[in-house]
Amino acid sequence: MEKTNWFREHGMILLTGVVIGIAALVLTAHGNPGNMGFCIACFLRDIAGAIGLHSAGKVQYVRPEIIGLVLGSLCAALAAKEFRARAGSSPAVRFLLGLVVMVGALVFLGCPLRMVLRLGGGDLTAVAGLLGFLGGILVGVVFLKKGFTLGHARTLPAGEGLVLPGIMVMLLVLLLAGPALLHFSEAGPGSMHAFWGLSLAAGLVVGALCQRSRLCMAGGLRDVFLLKDFTLLSGFLAIWITVTLGNLILHKYNLSALSQPVAHSQYLWSFLGMAAVGWGSILLGGCPLRQLILAGEGNGDSAVTVLGMLVGAAVSHNFSLAGNPDSVAEDGTYVIGGIGTSGKVTVILCFAILLAVALTHLPGKEEKA
Repeated sequence: MEKTNWFREHGMILLTGVVIGIAALVLTAHGNPGNMGFCIACFLRDIAGAIGLHSAGKVQYVRPEIIGLVLGSLCAALAAKEFRARAGSSPAVRFLLGLVVMVGALVFLGCPLRMVLRLGGGDLTAVAGLLGFLGGILVGVVFLKKGFTLGHARTLPAGEGLVLPGIMVMLLVLLLAGPALLHFSEAGPGSMHAFWGLSLAAGLVVGALCQRSRLCMAGGLRDVFLLKDFTLLSGFLAIWITVTLGNLILHKYNLSALSQPVAHSQYLWSFLGMAAVGWGSILLGGCPLRQLILAGEGNGDSAVTVLGMLVGAAVSHNFSLAGNPDSVAEDGTYVIGGIGTSGKVTVILCFAILLAVALTHLPGKEEKA
């Protein structure tokens, strides 16, 4: 009995972390960009480009991993009788927070999951993002202690919970129908991808495991700070260890802050971008990966958040807010990437939005308003 309890509480989360790490290594080896076997922000950005929400030609592709994550979660939830359509917990605010989280992630060039994958590849530029993410989580926890809440969702007809999974099925049909119906990158990160069947299978497996284990990096750090509980966080430690060992075995580990794939060296803005992601994820109740998994379980509020992230990706590239990776010029000069003035101003605006949401959703604030 004790072994069963241990596996339910700790073993499943560790297994999920190991599987994600292996899947990321396999997908990268079969075509995904370096240190990007799985990245929720990057892949949603690519999908936004593929369906024409932005015109950045280097980041356009319907990523089957995202489709698999949602459908894998749906299948696991149905099998465990945990699928339940529900919504109504501040959907407009969640849409806005999803947008903010995506802007912050694309400033850094990666979600919390890719941050761990970058660290597992030896990318020292990701350390700034990790510190910012920790700082944002801590700020969010302060507001949780003060009673912050976006309210409670209510149960709805089952069809409401199938909207985002249905969209994912349509995206898969469009992907298989051919490039005439979508935009596909011919160069850059969007042109780098594993075979669609392998990507979809990896997404389905990871989605199912994440649904069962409740894996969430923001939630893991929240639990550490609030409850001294390291269970959820151990899953991401398992991802980091698995990816690090895998890269060492494959001779792809590069411990450096220079020439890392799809990464930049503007450390302050990487810090601030991921701080916005951390704070926003706490207010939302889960990181971008967790939002996809919850949407697969029937959570309409998380589905709205995912749609907000898609729009955030479009806004980031339509208005040149996203980070640009470091590069090497033809003459051999190392060119520092990062974000421009518009991106910097928007990051500050994101913090103002996060503060406004946090302050207006404390106990009694709604009644006074």
